[in-house]
Amino acid sequence: MTTDIGKKKNTLKKTPRQKAWSVLKTVLLYGLIFAVVYTAINWWRQPVMPANPQLQLTDYQGQMVDLAALSDEKPTLVYFWGTWCPVCRVTSPTIDKLAAQNNYPIVTVAIKSGSDQELRRYLTEHNYSFTTVNDQEGRIFADWQGQVTPSYVILNEGEMSQGLTGVQPLWSLKLRLWLSSIF
Repeated sequence: MTTDIGKKKNTLKKTPRQKAWSVLKTVLLYGLIFAVVYTAINWWRQPVMPANPQLQLTDYQGQMVDLAALSDEKPTLVYFWGTWCPVCRVTSPTIDKLAAQNNYPIVTVAIKSGSDQELRRYLTEHNYSFTTVNDQEGRIFADWQGQVTPSYVILNEGEMSQGLTGVQPLWSLKLRLWLSSIF
């Protein structure tokens, strides 16, 4: 009888391969759940294009920025951020790199980030060279029903093709801009 019990115990033990497969399935399942929840939250929090959006803006230096004209040529990334936003301190260097590559137009909207002079100081201090509109009262962001910073909108031919929020890696933004140019 003891030999039968010993045999049953041996058959219940998992091999290293079975253990690895079990761990992989668990990781994939939790990864899938995370991706679904993250996508749903991102979709819910993303900016929404107003019915009559103001696409002709003036940057903090007094230069006109025509988002409609820019997005007619190539998909254009609009990045909503604030100098006060801790997450934006992580994402803004990525936006600056993307803008420096000159593959796609990048326009940023600094929300409630002080006067033009304060914004200029901040941009200079951080060596950011991206085009920036100063949304001192947050009206532009409110028109887009923005909820969180950072938020991103990709415009193509004057229409919003994508909206997203949170930390976005450089490769993701490049991929999204490229996809917007195709579809």
